[in-house]
Amino acid sequence: MTDFKKALSDNADAVENELSELLEAGDGPERQLVDAMRYSVLGGGKRIRPFLVMEAANLFGVSSRSALRTAAAIEMVHCYSLVHDDLPAMDDDDLRRGRETCHIKYDEATAILAGDALLTKAFEVLASPETHQDANVRTELVLALAKAAGDHGMVGGQMLDLVAEDHDLDVPEITRLQRMKTGELIAVSCESGGILGKASVSARHALHAYAHDIGLAFQIADDLLDIEGDEEQVGKKTGKDEAAGKATFVSLLGVEQARDQAELLSRQAMEHLEIFGKKSDLLKELADFIVRRSS
Repeated sequence: MTDFKKALSDNADAVENELSELLEAGDGPERQLVDAMRYSVLGGGKRIRPFLVMEAANLFGVSSRSALRTAAAIEMVHCYSLVHDDLPAMDDDDLRRGRETCHIKYDEATAILAGDALLTKAFEVLASPETHQDANVRTELVLALAKAAGDHGMVGGQMLDLVAEDHDLDVPEITRLQRMKTGELIAVSCESGGILGKASVSARHALHAYAHDIGLAFQIADDLLDIEGDEEQVGKKTGKDEAAGKATFVSLLGVEQARDQAELLSRQAMEHLEIFGKKSDLLKELADFIVRRSS
């Protein structure tokens, strides 16, 4: 586990440096926008999605430069979603990763624009020849991320989450909501490694199945942290779902059954990676880490 934690930390550092270079601060009248973008993406987070990109790409011998730029682009989309989710019109949070949320640090208008700019910057990065020399690969990356982030993916899932506040959802409905809101971006992180490496259909299928299982396991772990986690350690307010009466995996299954389900999904995820042998060891350790994390 020590090697895994070092790999996760080293990856986070590399992605941090790449994001900082891609979001170079300016000195024009729009500087506050870039400052808000940098504030929202730098200085925090485990960078799980970029780790998935990098390790999936490693399975196929992809250059670290291509993988790192792709990882940074997907992290921009993830961070944009957090900026918008934290707004008063959405989840209305004032704490993220132990710091003021973007709209508290700056203002709501700047936060909206920062999210917009991060989303579009991500596609600028993916479309650049610097990311991959093959235009077909770049096109496939852009299409995959657009699908994962749009109305049938992350944004659609956020809409379902808002609708769910006034409806009693069952486990299949919660599963669909979380697959869209959280799981699709996790899935495309793995899929991007396969796209960069021009992987076979069977290899991509294995990665997708792995990502599907860890995506649900990740959300169940989040639900457990909302109930049991320490607010200071988690880095955001806890108990919000329960206070709002929102249906979650934990509220529907109970704490112990939810934990058992997360561990089952983690084990299933590892099994999907057997075709890759030892090269997938860090991805297997990530599946275990996801359900045992404390933040």
